[in-house]
Amino acid sequence: MPMSFNQSVIEEFRANEGRVGGPFEGGDLLLLTTTGATSGAQHTTPVGCVRHDGLLLIVASAGGSDRHPAWYHNLLAHPLVQVELGTEEFGAVAVPAEGARRDLLFEAAVRTAPGYADYQAGTDRTIPVVVLERVESPAPKEISTLADKLMEVHTWLRGQLDHVRRETEAHFAARAAHEGPGEPPAPGLGLQLRQHCLAFCESLQFHHTAEDAHLFPGLADHHPHLRDTFERLREEHLTVARLNGELLALLSDLTTADPDRFRAELARMSEELTQHLAHEEESLLPLLSEIPFPPMGREA
Repeated sequence: MPMSFNQSVIEEFRANEGRVGGPFEGGDLLLLTTTGATSGAQHTTPVGCVRHDGLLLIVASAGGSDRHPAWYHNLLAHPLVQVELGTEEFGAVAVPAEGARRDLLFEAAVRTAPGYADYQAGTDRTIPVVVLERVESPAPKEISTLADKLMEVHTWLRGQLDHVRRETEAHFAARAAHEGPGEPPAPGLGLQLRQHCLAFCESLQFHHTAEDAHLFPGLADHHPHLRDTFERLREEHLTVARLNGELLALLSDLTTADPDRFRAELARMSEELTQHLAHEEESLLPLLSEIPFPPMGREA
């Protein structure tokens, strides 16, 4: 079966430290790996990128098509993406820009690649501009045990939860600042807040799935007297899954939500989620501190 055009670009990119020929020659290109909105499968796509004022941007032009590209629908459903840029590979939260910010970033993209203006002129849809916010690891720390790794994950999750809380305040501040007649404009932080909230929920779900399927059974084999502890943690994960669902439902009402009620609900859920992380650390860190990471016999 002949290789697809995209696959040939991907292989050339990876074989030549991010440099490719053909229609992409001389331009900035990255490989974007998204999770299918309905299939859940991983999809890697070559995408042109623009660097502007410290930001890494991708434009969902689809060659001027009247439909958004599939990778854009994927990242709306699953904001956590993987990026290959040159010889780098890193995780990112994909956040489409909105309103005036989108317009400014699109203008910046057009200055770098004028063809985007032609694509926009050829379609009635507003071509999205997506900011790829690199997922920064917590402060560098040597990871030598599974306890260290757990704390690295928990620290990132706490950071994302703090991010959601800060963006909530910024969102309501933008609404409160509206003056004049008519309805307030749709706040530009709405989609940004949604994407970070989804990223937090997805990360927490992935973390718990890995614990339930792999970590807890392995630990229970070596520490059978703690099986009840692991079972209680699994039950707690069900509670956290419910909280994740409540958080997403709360977020869906963001544009019309009463600020005081929204803040109170977010504070309640944040407190429960934070308590879960603390309880998990209290239960697991003493055990995991004796287990090397990466596991013995496996490469880093």
